[in-house]
Amino acid sequence: MHFLFKFLVIGSAGTGKSCLLHQFIENKFKQDSNHTIGVEFGSRVVNVGGKTVKLQIWDTAGQERFRSVTRSYYRGAAGALLVYDITSRETYNALTNWLTDARTLASPNIVIILCGNKKDLDADREVTFLEASRFAQENELMFLETSALTGENVEEGFLKCARTILNKIDSGELDPERMGSGIQYGDASLRQLRQPRGTTTQNKQQCNC
Repeated sequence: MHFLFKFLVIGSAGTGKSCLLHQFIENKFKQDSNHTIGVEFGSRVVNVGGKTVKLQIWDTAGQERFRSVTRSYYRGAAGALLVYDITSRETYNALTNWLTDARTLASPNIVIILCGNKKDLDADREVTFLEASRFAQENELMFLETSALTGENVEEGFLKCARTILNKIDSGELDPERMGSGIQYGDASLRQLRQPRGTTTQNKQQCNC
């Protein structure tokens, strides 16, 4: 395993966060889904761009009364799925608050993908694709519409987020060594491979051969 990334699934109650996680981990729809109390947890190993990454995913309660509990889990998250329900404008209107929480409590660099869930209920839609994609653009988020019921775009949501984190590690924009980055090396030998870019050239200059 190359890396471990800590992920969050956040958003208002009833948007299908637990169902998205269940679909991603178990590959099936969670029929009897009650509101999450506090925080639930799941993990899955995925292959992203030739690297093996373990996603450690924290599914947080959307109800206001659990907000103080769930906020403590934000710390040190590398990525998040920010979920609203396309059939509920109320859940869409709450996105700004969730986004602020994620960026202040987890990290300003947290990689977030906006997920408009319940895509299968298109007839009951209250939020258009265009409106949500504009919101995503304005807030520098990636965006997908998903269906935890059919599985559409669920895997893609998690993988897109993981891929972006990997790209940011490669470009040096994200430093896995930084406290609270939400990223861990799966193998200690990788740490040696990822020396800061300048170090090898400095060593050559000191060498007299």
